Amino acid sequence: MKKIVRLELKQIHPTQVTAGMLEVDEKRKHFASLSEDELKRALKAAPIPAVLGRDGTHFATDHHHLARALFDAQINYAYVEVMADLSKLKGDAFWLEMSNRRWVHPYDEHGILHGIAAIPSSVSGLIDDPYRSLAAFVRNAGGYIKTPEPFAEFQWADFFRTRIRLWTTSFQFNAAVEQGVHLARSPDALVLPGFYKTKASAAANPRA
Repeated sequence: MKKIVRLELKQIHPTQVTAGMLEVDEKRKHFASLSEDELKRALKAAPIPAVLGRDGTHFATDHHHLARALFDAQINYAYVEVMADLSKLKGDAFWLEMSNRRWVHPYDEHGILHGIAAIPSSVSGLIDDPYRSLAAFVRNAGGYIKTPEPFAEFQWADFFRTRIRLWTTSFQFNAAVEQGVHLARSPDALVLPGFYKTKASAAANPRA
């Protein structure tokens, strides 16, 4: 059984550059509406997976949106599930192992790969990738299935980034979600994690 610990939010370091701030705001509103006991139960039920690095630093490998939502709601703690102890690895060796295990994603809001130095030291430094929010809303609308594939939603975000024009109003965003659901169920998305396989079969053989 993996170890679960309560940490101050400032002790949790991100392993990615961006987050979808529309998704973050939805989570922030939810957390802000909970009582203290409800909040504690909710956070313990969904601990942030993290890797223990040198000097007791914890690096989140998922749930960055949850962590940023807590920060925005002025909640200063979270529960963390320690997935691995890499505290004996130094510098480049640590990040190489993180990369080999697909636990780091240093891509910016345009989907461009950067060096490790681009990753902020705190979740408060995460920058907005609108298409990452779109990916979450499309998933919630039934466009694709949530999977344990690392950074799967970012793959969907990049898929939508080249196919859907950036919106400026809530009406346009809702239209983008509808378009995203349609695209997510098309053969173009066949290789993406969480694609509905039955949709692919039907598209490939419409008479079936």
